Amino acid sequence: MPQQRLNKYIATNFGVSRREADILIQEKKVKINGAVAELGQRINDGDKVEVDGKNVSPKELIYIALNKPAGYVCSKKRQGNTPTIYELLPENLRTLKSVGRLDKDSSGLLLLTNDGDFAFKMTHPKFYKTKKYTVTIDRSLAPLHQQMIADFGINLPDGLSKMGLERLDDDRRRWDVTLHEGRNRQIRRTFDALGYKVTSLHRYKFDSYELASLKEGSWEKVKKV
Repeated sequence: MPQQRLNKYIATNFGVSRREADILIQEKKVKINGAVAELGQRINDGDKVEVDGKNVSPKELIYIALNKPAGYVCSKKRQGNTPTIYELLPENLRTLKSVGRLDKDSSGLLLLTNDGDFAFKMTHPKFYKTKKYTVTIDRSLAPLHQQMIADFGINLPDGLSKMGLERLDDDRRRWDVTLHEGRNRQIRRTFDALGYKVTSLHRYKFDSYELASLKEGSWEKVKKV
């Protein structure tokens, strides 16, 4: 292993983001060869890294694409009788963390991994990752509202929401939606602010990853790109 930054090593092998790794280092919870680590430190092949007394060793990094069905939640524990996405995975993959989320009523592409650094880069707004969805609303979208969403943005309590829109049918109910961020239920809240209800939401692309022929409820290993 060539010399590398300590925070990246922890993020990659301990399942946290680099920012979280830096916090662990600042809180003096990280040791290198028995000595308390410092921010910005680098490690070499053979160095022993510990976090909270636990040895952090290089591990096999796993990346999974899952075609999530509607009706499943992304948490690891059931919410009442609602199943979780982890029930769709074999036991040995149930420790993976989802890269962002899809709410219970949404379906489509979900990535899971044990690489915290990858998860951070895929979800933090500063990396500007494109996500694409097929969205159906309960009635025709007025041309003025289309312009408001696509050109000006809609004010939500957590900030301005602006999305790319491409019409998919003549009655203006099915839309191809493009997002470069991913705030909680952002698409649903944006349409709701204008008086529309999203009746189906399906993500088919996340940055370089696409569902392609992956069947609903199925998963496959993918490569880090």
